[in-house]
Amino acid sequence: MAIRNNRVPDRVLFISLFLTGLIFLFAPQKITGKFQFAYVRIFCWPLSIGRDISLSAYGLMASAEGSEEDVISRIRYDKLHNRLANVTEWLRQERQKVETLSGLRNRTAWQGVKFVLADIITSTIDGLHSELIINRGSQDGLVVGQFVMADESIIGTVCKVDNRTARVRLITDPASQIAVKIEGLNKDRILQGTGNDSAEVKLLPTKYRVEVDEVVYAQKKPGFLSTPIIVGTVAQCESNKDNPLLWDITVKPACDIANLTEVSVLVMNPL
Repeated sequence: MAIRNNRVPDRVLFISLFLTGLIFLFAPQKITGKFQFAYVRIFCWPLSIGRDISLSAYGLMASAEGSEEDVISRIRYDKLHNRLANVTEWLRQERQKVETLSGLRNRTAWQGVKFVLADIITSTIDGLHSELIINRGSQDGLVVGQFVMADESIIGTVCKVDNRTARVRLITDPASQIAVKIEGLNKDRILQGTGNDSAEVKLLPTKYRVEVDEVVYAQKKPGFLSTPIIVGTVAQCESNKDNPLLWDITVKPACDIANLTEVSVLVMNPL
């Protein structure tokens, strides 16, 4: 007995679907609208799942975009980074003291220190001079040689004092020379300004390994600075052209000095 083939020819199926499509295309909107609503009622549950998935994906994207608004500014980041570097170095030194002088009490890093907040009146930052004039002077306890901070970092020292104003020589000034140490090295060196928004460490032998981004600290100075404070980071380290046994180390200040509006002067053991 032969089996009947009930398969619909492809041509007939195509023509049928084509005519159906034309009917829906030219049918009045009232009729097509009823079909659309019927489709939604039948498939409402699958459609709702798809919508929830879409909303979830959108929510994740929105939260990711929103997180960008929570990112702190570069100035705030630099300030926090500098504070962390200072605390890390202070803790390291305190640990060394405990190891060598176990049982003896030590003062905290800022005990006996007064921070005199000052506004910047004028600033001169060029290739020859890098200085600030601030609105605090001798009547506020300022003297020549005191360290000046901004954004938790050393930016210079007081070089001239009047009754109500003072001049600050920045670490980038060619006349600026302060004792510093590089992170991880127990070698005191001199940081001298270059006049080009940077400074350089002098006379460090190439036998000592120095990496870019390592922290450079201003060294303790009796009567002026009781604990090392960050001044900048190593921006470049190359062997000296005239003496290959020495490093040429370029140091970038730890904060954006050019855009500062106020600073703090460290007054040790104020009366």
